Amino acid sequence: MRQLSVFLSISLDGYFADLNGDVSWAHRDDPEFNAFVAGNASAGGELLMGRRTYDLMASYWPTAMAKERDPIVADGMNSLPKIVFSRTMSEAGWINTRLIRENPAQAVHALKRAEGKDMVVLGSGSIVAQLVEAGLVDVFQLVVVPIALGAGQSVFAGISERLALTLTDSRAFAKGNVVLTYAPSR
Repeated sequence: MRQLSVFLSISLDGYFADLNGDVSWAHRDDPEFNAFVAGNASAGGELLMGRRTYDLMASYWPTAMAKERDPIVADGMNSLPKIVFSRTMSEAGWINTRLIRENPAQAVHALKRAEGKDMVVLGSGSIVAQLVEAGLVDVFQLVVVPIALGAGQSVFAGISERLALTLTDSRAFAKGNVVLTYAPSR
């Protein structure tokens, strides 16, 4: 069965976006961390995201600026197969992207059983909460960014039961980001 991971940056106080949906605070100039992200982008798999994350990424990664600033990540983001979950979009124009309009949990349940590489959800807090509720997430890779937002959007907002996690790996970067990898305690 295919594995489903979540890769998400969060603030020290646990938010993936501020109250206005801004995530720019998560992107800092950090060559060591950028090399780590480039390695992840080269690992393959299928990328899953909601409409807001899709809009943000599709407006940046195919651009000349992205290819100049971050060629390895841009290549990975553009070449990897992608799924966007949206009930409002009529089509997904970013290369290698498939639009799924049905319930994300039902779709991912079927995707996990299908042949293919592992999947990674990028950002997409509301999608992650739905997948957590359905017990479909196998790995959480949370990048803790050393900033406190005071308020914002929590990736776990809306879950109905406590989610116990087991730390399986961690890595600290010189400029302050810490990647914490968890598996659900089952």
